[in-house]
Amino acid sequence: MMNITSNKIKDTIPFSGSKSLVMTLPQKESQKRIRILTWALLSVFLMLFLPWTQNIRSKGYVTALRPDQRPQTIHSIIAGRIEKWYVAEGDFVKAGDTILRVSEIKDEYFDTLLLPRTQLQVDAKSQSARSYGDKVQALQNQIAALRRNNILKIQQAQNKLRIAELKVESDSIEFEQSKVNFEIGKYQMERSEQLFKEGLNSLTTLEGRRLKFQEVQAKLISSENKLLSSKNDLITAQIELGAIDNDFQDKLAKAESDMYTAMSSQFDAEASVTKLENQYSNYAQRTSYRHILAPQNGYIAKAIQVGIGETIKEGAEIVQIVPSEADLAVEMYVQPVDLPLIKVGNKVRFIFDGWPAIVFSGWPQISNGTFGGKVVAIDQFAGPNNLYRVLVTEDPEEEAWPELLRIGSGADGIALLNDVPVWYEIWRQLNGFPADYYTQEEKDKTASAKK
Repeated sequence: MMNITSNKIKDTIPFSGSKSLVMTLPQKESQKRIRILTWALLSVFLMLFLPWTQNIRSKGYVTALRPDQRPQTIHSIIAGRIEKWYVAEGDFVKAGDTILRVSEIKDEYFDTLLLPRTQLQVDAKSQSARSYGDKVQALQNQIAALRRNNILKIQQAQNKLRIAELKVESDSIEFEQSKVNFEIGKYQMERSEQLFKEGLNSLTTLEGRRLKFQEVQAKLISSENKLLSSKNDLITAQIELGAIDNDFQDKLAKAESDMYTAMSSQFDAEASVTKLENQYSNYAQRTSYRHILAPQNGYIAKAIQVGIGETIKEGAEIVQIVPSEADLAVEMYVQPVDLPLIKVGNKVRFIFDGWPAIVFSGWPQISNGTFGGKVVAIDQFAGPNNLYRVLVTEDPEEEAWPELLRIGSGADGIALLNDVPVWYEIWRQLNGFPADYYTQEEKDKTASAKK
């Protein structure tokens, strides 16, 4: 090899008949290459007729199916100052457990006896309202008594008026009788005087007749006076009857005015009681908000407000909690061009972060390490990223999802569509045609043919 000597080994040892040399010499090399190429082309041609499952790839993450089972942030209802923490990050809490305690920072709530004193105000105002109610009841009784008394007084005055009318009528009759007696007495006296002049009567008889006439005349005047007095009594009775109603109306108006004033004061007192009771209820509810409680069973994920003595505003985020029990789902996003291909009930395969998998997207049957899912919800509008959100839950017909899977884990979704030959999928991709629509009828027909 290095031509150090002129003696050649090939001249002394014949290599032409060596078996190893014969095996290394190229013999019919072109035929082998043609055979290999033929088998390769035949294999590729046969692979073109293999079934290929059309799919849509999309990234997503694990979430909870129900909104109340997703991670949430606990807010402070009132403004306050952090006094004490009762939990640490990662601790498990049950619904109603105290997470931290805050104190008031507004001066109107500093009073330690705020609730008892507010209750005393409520009681005092309630007693005032009851007193006004009793006054209203007393005035109503007084008005009822006035009405009854007025009826009796009117009846009494009407009776008195009737008596006066009858007395006027009686005195009028008596007066008419007295006038008749007066006319008769006058006529008799004139006759007696005529007879005396003629000498037929004595002087004594004439004087007796004159005395009798004076009595009749006095009786007439007395009857007239008596009649006038009865008429005056009638007028007085009529006046008294009208005065009774006027006096009743005055007393009734005053009593009703006092009653309405008492009712107004009662309503004001009752409104004040309602306002104070509302205020007391607000104070009691606010007192309960000084202890921040866990809304449900879960794990404390992250404390947003930390330290002791730190002040927080109303509605400020305090801590995040992750529910301990949740129905897991995957929230994945698809492009608008692929949205018509996704239907509720479609099958989806997932590759979860942290779980190794061997994936053949076109042949899901031979993939390993993937988990099945089923589409349960599709948004009706695109999100800020111009993608549509799709919720996928665990497929009960497939292997269960890992127990250690947590909310927020990444997931690579493969939405399975129709089964087509490989050559058709290559032709579709080259021409930019969309995937075939997945229909349940086609799936059932294919399953029946396989059976």
